[in-house]
Amino acid sequence: MIAHVTGRVASRDGDHLVIDVGGVGLELAATRSAERAAVPGTVVTIETFLHVREDALVLFGFGSAAERTLFRLLMGVSGVGPALALAIVSAYAPEQLERAIVAQDVDLLSSVSRVGKKTAQKICIDLKDKVGGVAGASPAGGATPTTTATRIPVGADLGDPFYAAREGLVALGYALGDAESALDGLEGEVDERIRAGLRRLRGPVAR
Repeated sequence: MIAHVTGRVASRDGDHLVIDVGGVGLELAATRSAERAAVPGTVVTIETFLHVREDALVLFGFGSAAERTLFRLLMGVSGVGPALALAIVSAYAPEQLERAIVAQDVDLLSSVSRVGKKTAQKICIDLKDKVGGVAGASPAGGATPTTTATRIPVGADLGDPFYAAREGLVALGYALGDAESALDGLEGEVDERIRAGLRRLRGPVAR
């Protein structure tokens, strides 16, 4: 799992953020609390979850580890996809959601846009015994100074998609050596290389 990203906030538009990490702009679909913490121009640490689909890689951003934990639990409920899970954890604080689920408060959950009574009931039933202590998770680090040393060799072709793809994998939390091994021999555009590299990194051998 990609646990978090740290970088400078390049832009904030609605529920989407762009975080510049080592010269690579990562787009995140974010909760409201993550958006509030991400002031353009500042350096922030955002808790994240990478959702892998056949046609896309979607990185979700959260204001705390508790939000991310609830998001993952919600995605385990039948009928709740990532977009709906994000809407729920954006609507209420983690401790409010935890109390609502334990108390079987269907009305609070169904007050979230696109969450019907049946879905709210299923969430309460499925997660009642799983949410204990979730809200005790620590919040994201917020704006903290950081420095990033260049990892691109002197004289390298900066237009080479290998380097952009490598920086993308490093920005997602992988070690430099692992990223290079995963990208070795790959061809294609940057996003294609990143997707193929991630498949290798998730496999039994990251080479």
